[in-house]
Amino acid sequence: MTTIRPFTCDDMFRFNCVNLDPLTETYGLPFYLQYLAHWPEYFKVAESPSGRIMGYIMGKSEGRPENWHGHVTAVTVAPDYRRLGLAGSLMTLLEVISDKKRCFFVDLFVRVSNKIAVNMYHKLGYTEYRRVLEYYSGEVDEDAYDMRKALSRDVEKKSMIPLRHPVRPSDLD
Repeated sequence: MTTIRPFTCDDMFRFNCVNLDPLTETYGLPFYLQYLAHWPEYFKVAESPSGRIMGYIMGKSEGRPENWHGHVTAVTVAPDYRRLGLAGSLMTLLEVISDKKRCFFVDLFVRVSNKIAVNMYHKLGYTEYRRVLEYYSGEVDEDAYDMRKALSRDVEKKSMIPLRHPVRPSDLD
């Protein structure tokens, strides 16, 4: 049975097996510590009965007035534990936390080429709000979808109405 619990500092020494996917962003320890210090309620880990970390989610709440939202910074599951619904469970937990904080929506960025993740987010109720040109940098710059899901506070689902034209990272608010 999987346990979803708060992420702890000790987990930073145990979660390397989760970040093996080339589509998963790996950050420096100060970045993870910043999230743990500022938004601990959004930083969760899925753990196996043997104590192995299966996956994690980290996020935050940000924005102003009708742009107040929960943001998924990272959600990833170790290759051995994929297709078990863990990512969906972690996403649902982040949505519940964001709803309790009276957020209007949850958003995330995903590589346009990551079809598996894009399809999973569609199944979870997310839509492509806008395309962000050259959001991911590397050997080849890659576009991202800014995907959103309205929460209970956004009764009219205004936050999900897609923009017609792509934007650049410098245009993000």
